[in-house]
Amino acid sequence: MSYLTQDFLDFFKELSQNNYKEWFHENKKRYDNSAKNPFHEFVQEMIDRMRIEDPELEITPKEAIFRINRDIRFAKDKSPYKTHMAASISAGGRKRHDVPGLYFQLSPEKSFVAGGSYVLEKETLHKVRSAIAKAPDAFSKVIEEEEFKKKFGTIQGEKNKVLPKEFQDALSKQPLIANKQFYYWADLDAGAILKPTLPEIIMDYFHAGKGVNEFLKGALSG
Repeated sequence: MSYLTQDFLDFFKELSQNNYKEWFHENKKRYDNSAKNPFHEFVQEMIDRMRIEDPELEITPKEAIFRINRDIRFAKDKSPYKTHMAASISAGGRKRHDVPGLYFQLSPEKSFVAGGSYVLEKETLHKVRSAIAKAPDAFSKVIEEEEFKKKFGTIQGEKNKVLPKEFQDALSKQPLIANKQFYYWADLDAGAILKPTLPEIIMDYFHAGKGVNEFLKGALSG
């Protein structure tokens, strides 16, 4: 069974050309039937599957799924709606960008999967860097795993040009310690959205990033 249909893609294609409240309200029932409700069911399926391997994952789809409404208060683009559906499946849900988990965004234009820690405050960043400095080999092992490299390549994120002195020695052993963010991502094949095997495809990415996520979880809980 495919959770998402061609009209999921068609709806967002049309929304991108008619991104205003009147059109959306006229097509609200279509949005509910072709996008919101089936995506909710899909996210529930993914939570159920991931919870088997991560018992801490006690969240609901509502806590994971991002709203379609854009925050336009400080944006130059005043289009009121996003042209994709997205969810962040982690113990912190969509409101916590530091908690390692799996994020996926589906649309007709660009679909991708991501994981790791996207936003780290001063204290949590220090915890991750301390964990890397104490166990550089363990960190290197998870980012060098064959499936992680095959699916995601490497860890992404902005870097600090200057590091605290306590991490200077570790920098030469592991340059990624300079990162301010520790996330990874990969584009999804355009045809994947409509495949009955989409849950299995997403789970493959979940498994590929699991080692990195577990390292980050351990660091943040330390």
